[in-house]
Amino acid sequence: MNKNDRIVENQQCNEDCPVKETANIIDGKWTTQIVRELLGGKKRYSEIQKALNGISPKVLTTRLRMLQQYKLLTRTVYATVPPTTEYELTNLGQKLESVIYAMAEFGVELKKNN
Repeated sequence: MNKNDRIVENQQCNEDCPVKETANIIDGKWTTQIVRELLGGKKRYSEIQKALNGISPKVLTTRLRMLQQYKLLTRTVYATVPPTTEYELTNLGQKLESVIYAMAEFGVELKKNN
């Protein structure tokens, strides 16, 4: 049994559960896709919106603010006309990379089995 097995097995899924904490953050239709887009580096708001076909500006703004609140990304506004806004994952946000890749691998397997 490794360390990760103990983390999952030895805790009830209460408010302190690390799996629940992570699920609360990445929950939502677009959140993981936003993180996936930012894994490649800084992106402007318009670049993220174009990459996520079908996301509304309101939902994108809400999700970006939430990720910023959890300190998973930073938002930089440049004083241009019109203002330019860039988003970039923080070191903590970059740690979601393995989660996103695990989801991608699982999705490939799911497609193969259906």
